[in-house]
Parts: sequence; C-alpha cells; structure tokens
Amino acid sequence: MPTGKKLSKTLRAFIERQQLFFVATAAGDGRVNVSPKGMDTLRIINDNRIVWLNLSGSGNETAAHLRDVNRMTLMFCAFEGTAMILRVYGQADVIHPRDPAWREAATDFPTIAGSRQIFDMHIDLIQTSCGTGVPIMEFVKSRGETELAPFYDDMGPDGVKDYWRKKNQLSIDGRPTGIFEDV
Repeated sequence: MPTGKKLSKTLRAFIERQQLFFVATAAGDGRVNVSPKGMDTLRIINDNRIVWLNLSGSGNETAAHLRDVNRMTLMFCAFEGTAMILRVYGQADVIHPRDPAWREAATDFPTIAGSRQIFDMHIDLIQTSCGTGVPIMEFVKSRGETELAPFYDDMGPDGVKDYWRKKNQLSIDGRPTGIFEDV
C-alpha cells in the first residue's frame, strides 16, 4: 500500500542504516533488471530525492534502461532489527563522469575506482511493507572495499575504460548504455 511521496525522518534513518539496497529498472520491452548495491554509495539529498554512485560491474543495465524509460525503484530490506521493506519509486537521470554535473555530484561520495555513473532519482511514491518474510542476517563486512574497489584500482583509469568497452557499452538485450557518448 502506498505510504506517501516524501521520505520521513524515520524512513531516512532506516535507509541510512542499511548496508545493502536493490535497484530495479526496465526498458519498454526486454528484461527487467534487479541489482544489489552497497558500500558508501547512496545519499539522500532531501525528502524527494536520492542519488547513488554506480560502480563498474559486469553489466550496465540500469544506464541502458534509463535511456529508454527513466523509471527506477529502489528497495531496502531490514536484515537486522525490526522487520520492514521500503520501496522508493521515481524517475532517474544518469550523470556520467564526462558530464558537467559530475564534478559537483561526485563531491557527495568517496573516490572509488571504477565509479561509472551517478543516478539522480526524484521520488514520486514511497511504499512500506512488513518484511517479516525477510531473514535476519548479520552484516560481517563489505566485499566492496576488499574485492571490488581494489579490482578496479589495480586496472587504473585506462584499464577501467577498456573494461567498459568490453562489458558495459550494451545491455544484455543489446541496448546502448551511453557510457562513451558525447555530451
């Protein structure tokens, strides 16, 4: 059941406690993509806006989907403490490192090798549900700091761009991601 269009202080605090969130997008046709995200990559700008830093990976579905349809859903689950699921629905824009807006937007995040895009989401609906079907799990550590970031750091900037050329220019449905397009 929809609960509103703005993040309350309670929901903001809930988001900030989570070690993991999920992003879901879909183009007008083709596959729906759901991806787990973590590390220090999400910021709540205000009650109606969330931005998150997207790190390099083996695909780039979110960027491709947003070129077709700019809708996005973020989902947060309580794996510890009181059960709850929070879904945040909205429209998102993509900011690439080549874009003039990147420099300012990136100041909100730590420098992480392989940073690929920043997604700027404007919220139009918020929904909570009980979450009692979600297991209780203990957070041990982030693999991002010990595996993901060092992997891209070892490549260096040119190696990361080569990786993008091989793995991040097209979605699994063959849609362009815009990773190398001119402004």
